[in-house]
Amino acid sequence: MYQFDIATGAKGDLYRDLLSALDALTADERDAVANMANASALLMQYLPDLNWAGFYRLVEDELVLGPFQGKAACIRIAMGRGVCGTAAETRTTQLVADVHAFPGHIACDADSRSELVVPIVVGDRLIGVLDLDSPLPGRFDAEDQAGCEALVARLAPRIA
Repeated sequence: MYQFDIATGAKGDLYRDLLSALDALTADERDAVANMANASALLMQYLPDLNWAGFYRLVEDELVLGPFQGKAACIRIAMGRGVCGTAAETRTTQLVADVHAFPGHIACDADSRSELVVPIVVGDRLIGVLDLDSPLPGRFDAEDQAGCEALVARLAPRIA
């Protein structure tokens, strides 16, 4: 169905290729769940050293598990709780090198050691968060943050 030539070299090239692939997968699709499902599959397939990639959607006043790739996960997360709830409440990306040092971290998977959570905002409305977990401490850096924020910016209006 789709063949993607994703770079294996520089991280910036990888994220540019992921953005193009995400665009191809979601540009003509109006269903939010389908778009989140394909986005999480794409990220899990092409980003190295992940053990979870997916979405939490804002439903009323809490985050509710959305499409993902990885082990079974926490279903509901209160605003302001853990890395995902903090990203949602503050509407700022959370790049956490050691989740065990993060106050109030929620251990859905004991193997996760680092996390990157990007809030998804359309206009002034919070839609949810993109959540990436890794079993490696310090897995995510500023390039990952910038790349994932660009992916979320492209995807956000397609899941709103």
